[in-house]
Order: sequence, then structure tokens, then C-alpha cells
Amino acid sequence: MTAVVGPRRAMPNTTTYAIEITGLRKAYRTRKGRQLAVAGLDLKVPAGGVHGFLGPNGSGKTTTIRMLLGLIRADAGDMQVFGYEVPQRLPAVIDRIGAIVEQPRFFPTFSGRKNLQLLATGIGVSAARVGQVLDEVGLAERAKGKYRTYSLGMKQRLAIAGALLKDPDLLIFDEPTNGLDPAGIHEIRATMRGLADAGKTVLVSSHILTEVQQVADTVSIIGRGRLLAEGNVEDILEAGGSESARVGIGDPTRAATLLAEAGFAVSSLPDGTLKVSSGVGTGQGAADLDPAHITRVLADHGLYLFELTPARPDLESVFLELTADEHLGATRGEPR
Repeated sequence: MTAVVGPRRAMPNTTTYAIEITGLRKAYRTRKGRQLAVAGLDLKVPAGGVHGFLGPNGSGKTTTIRMLLGLIRADAGDMQVFGYEVPQRLPAVIDRIGAIVEQPRFFPTFSGRKNLQLLATGIGVSAARVGQVLDEVGLAERAKGKYRTYSLGMKQRLAIAGALLKDPDLLIFDEPTNGLDPAGIHEIRATMRGLADAGKTVLVSSHILTEVQQVADTVSIIGRGRLLAEGNVEDILEAGGSESARVGIGDPTRAATLLAEAGFAVSSLPDGTLKVSSGVGTGQGAADLDPAHITRVLADHGLYLFELTPARPDLESVFLELTADEHLGATRGEPR
């Protein structure tokens, strides 16, 4: 790979974490008084792989990222990137960080390549690096096209290419799939996975938990500016969520009543099917999630299934369980 022309990169400190945050706090003044956006947050992002930084809008994700990058000042707490304290020693490690926090601005009538060439010149990076990053994000064939002709997904990939110009070890993406269609989301997801597989650390913040679940190796879930869960995706799914079954039946209202009386926890899904899991009912106490038991309860009352599909918990269901009694979702007007 062509060497980057620019400030000499700081040598890495010995650490297993790309990012370590302890006791981070930030409050804003509003018309209603001081509003706590980040409330003593602890966060660890392992070096290498994709780490999902997850929570609803208003949970403090963007505020945390801005403090980490020195864009706003923290009220309290300690932050380190590759072992360097930030923002105090941010200049020593900044060349190892690439970030997209806001929608980047490119010249609409310039080609993707021309836009990157101008950016590379501005940050002192070799022109040869432009072609490399276009290849990395899959835009080499459209590099001559004008930026205004790009789809939203292509524009986001060009922004990622810009963040890659310095060949950083850590990429930080704040809500990178906002506004994208399914094809664009797939493109960004594949790009992030490719970067992680190439040895980089990718921190991606998102309020779309099920989307990030498909690409993340590890996650941190926050609510109201504090940590709720952290670790490997599989471990969190096993520890934080209960298995369930999707039940399709002609009379879901009556079926829900019968299953609840049999000890199952039942909720209605938007498509008219039922989500059934173990729980405490009004009749026989708790019932384990047993497909045969579900079938028997309904058949004994003349109701017959047309669908019974086991379902594993996802990050969204885990989050809802974590916050069920705390009301930690976003509210209107809260900082991001």
C-alpha cells in the first residue's frame, strides 16, 4: 500500500481497546434547565472488528462521539483512543482516526475522484491514495461520475472513502445508513464489514438495532446517556432476551387469551400473528416455550395453526427488555 504523505503517525500504545471511556458526563442548558445528555457513561471498544454503539435517538450517542473527537467539551470523565488521553493528546492520535459525524460536503458538479483529490491535497495525502480508497469502497467504476448523479448510498461510500484517505486504524460512523434504501444499507454494511476484515476498528452508532446486529461483532447499548449492556453480540442475545415463537392462526384474539391463560406471554404483531414466549399467565402459572404445548392448548379449543416459527431474540427485543421498566427511550428535544 502506498505510504501516506503527511504528519508522522504516533506509534500505538499497547492496549486491547481502541476506545476506553469512563464516567463521561455532559449536560446542556435548555429553557427547562440543565438537561443531562450523557450520564456517567462507561464504554470500551475492542481493537479490531465492528462495534455497534446503539440506542434510540436522544440517548447520547452523537454527543459522546463529539466529545471523543474534541468537537465539544465533556463536563467530566476520562477518554482514551489507542491509549492516548483525549482531547488532551488528540493531536498525537488524530491521524489514526477517520470519522463521519455530519453529512460531508462535496462539490456536486465535480466527479467523485476530483472531490477526493481536492480533499487529499488539503490534508497532505498522496494522490495515489485516492485510487486505493475508491477501490476499497467499491466506487472505482463510478469515480468519473459527477457527485450529484450519485445515489445516497454512493454518496455515503464516497464519504467513507474520504475518511479512509489517511489510512486510519479507527473509523467512526454516526448513523451512516440514515435515509438509505435497502440496497444502500446493504452497500454500507458490506463496506463496514470489509474494513473490519482488513484489520481496522469500526465504531458505528445507530438507533436501528436490528440493522447493526447483522454486521457487528461487539456492541454497547445505551439509554439516556448511560450504559445498559456491552459485550459480544451472541453473548448479549443469550443473556438478555427470551426465545419466542411466531404463531399464525385464524382467530388471534381468542388464541391470545387461551395462551395467556395457559401461562404464556403473548403479544400481537403488526401482521396479525402472535409473538408467544414463556411467561406468567392468569391460569396455570409460568409455561415454558414448547411448540407442542402451544399446539395442544389451541387444538383442544378447536383452533389450528397455519404458522409456528421459533424466533431467537434480536438486539431490539433485548433493548426493549432492558428499558421496559426505566422508560429510557428518546424524548422530543433531547440531545443526540
